[in-house]
Amino acid sequence: MDFPKLKSIIEGLLFLSGEEGLSIKQIAEIVDQRVELVTDAIEEMIGEFSQQGRGVQILKIAGVVQLGTLPDHAVYFEKLAYSPARTSLSQAALETLAIVAYRQPITRVEIEEIRGVKSERAIHTLVNKDLIIEVGRAEAIGRPILYGTTKSFLDYFGLASIKDLPEPGLFEDSENLEEETQLLFNKLDLQQLEPEIVDPADDLSQFDNEDDNTDSSL
Repeated sequence: MDFPKLKSIIEGLLFLSGEEGLSIKQIAEIVDQRVELVTDAIEEMIGEFSQQGRGVQILKIAGVVQLGTLPDHAVYFEKLAYSPARTSLSQAALETLAIVAYRQPITRVEIEEIRGVKSERAIHTLVNKDLIIEVGRAEAIGRPILYGTTKSFLDYFGLASIKDLPEPGLFEDSENLEEETQLLFNKLDLQQLEPEIVDPADDLSQFDNEDDNTDSSL
C-alpha cells in the first residue's frame, strides 16, 4: 500500500470512529500494516493538517488518535450547538427527537432499539441545543439516564404541552421511521402556521363589557 493511500484510509477511519477514536495498534490491524508505518503516517498527517490550514486536526489523547476541531473556531461551533433551528439537525437527530417526544421518559438504549443504530451523538446534539434534557434515572441495572423534551422544544413548535403532539401512536418501532419523522415535523409546521380561530361571540362580549362599564349618568 502506498503512503498517500494509507493516510487517506487513516483519515476516513478516524472520521468514522468519531469521539471514541482509535489506537495506533487498532489502525495498524485494520490496514494490515506495521505499527511503525502507521505512526509515521499519522505524524505526517498532523503536520500536513496544520500547514494546510485544515478545519480539523488530529489529536493524540491517552493513547487514542482522533479527529478534533480547532480551538480558534470554537465561537462558531457554539453558535451551531445552541441554535434550535431544525435546519441544522441531521436526520438522525430529528428521528431521535421525535422518539423522545413520544416515548419520554426514555433511555438511550431504548432509543437505539427503536432506531436500530447508535444514537449517542444525536442525543448529545439535542441536549446541547436544549431540545431534550435528563429527567431522571431508570430503575434498571446501571440506573441509565432518562431523557425528555424541554420547554424550549414546546416553545419552538408552538405547543402548550406535550399532549398537543399529533398522532401519538407513532415511533414505536423502526419501520418507516424516516417517513414518520418527516410527517411529524410537517404537521408541527402546519400547526404553527394555522391562524387562531376566534369565536365571534367572544368579540361581541368585549363590547358588552364596555357597555356595562359605561357611566349610566351620562
